[in-house]
Amino acid sequence: MKKAFLMGVGAAALSLAGCATTMGGSMDNDVAYVDGAAMYANQNIVANAANSPIHTTLVAAVKQAQLVDTLSGPGPFTVFAPTDAAFARVPEATRNMLMMDANRPALQKVLTYHVVPGRITAADLMDRIRAGNGTATVTTVQGEPLTFHMQGGNVMIMGKNGSSAYVTQADVMQSNGVIHVVNGVLTPSM
Repeated sequence: MKKAFLMGVGAAALSLAGCATTMGGSMDNDVAYVDGAAMYANQNIVANAANSPIHTTLVAAVKQAQLVDTLSGPGPFTVFAPTDAAFARVPEATRNMLMMDANRPALQKVLTYHVVPGRITAADLMDRIRAGNGTATVTTVQGEPLTFHMQGGNVMIMGKNGSSAYVTQADVMQSNGVIHVVNGVLTPSM
């Protein structure tokens, strides 16, 4: 099961970055590409993420946090998936501390801060930003809000503690939700 989880998480993360989508007429034939890897709309978030060459840290963290079953479940979920480069900007001591068994609850809190209930597409986010006069706020699975606004033609996400990220690839569709690739790690209140 652990091997299947790793494969699934990598694929889901991959679907977020560098997406070019080919529509085949039905969801089963829809394919998005994240950093050259195929993400299939008929696969779940974990199954797709495991294939991503730019989400290996995210996949390892999801496994360590024991969130594989949750993110493989029916959802739907919207995942803002940080790339390996985003995790590399987090101080190494912090990353190592969060990956310790004793700190699993803190890691779960950080990861679930990147997940929103429901399937929220880029168009949905833009509609919410317009309706909110330039900002939109959604509550994460972790329980705290993320705030979205446009900056330089990109969707920017503001988290707690001054954390932020841009969506670098939107709308990587999954059977149980959607992934948006982001270039930063968002942190909740700790």
